[in-house]
Amino acid sequence: MRILPRPTLVATAHCDLPCGVYDPAQARIEAESVKAIQEKYQGNDDVDFRARAVEIKEQRSDLVKHHLWVLWTDYFKPPH
Repeated sequence: MRILPRPTLVATAHCDLPCGVYDPAQARIEAESVKAIQEKYQGNDDVDFRARAVEIKEQRSDLVKHHLWVLWTDYFKPPH
């Protein structure tokens, strides 16, 4: 015996949350940070600075990838 009745209406959406929630701004900000770090890396010959720049750039690059992955997997649903 079922405690709850079966749903009579099936709802569909192209994303997990209502439109306007997903914003690529954070991915853009992180990507601009990566670009700025690359420019500073090229303009500095200090080995220690370059090592820190590479580490930070990799962290920021992972954040870009994360934000874009969230957009891709949560926002873009069929029929998009």
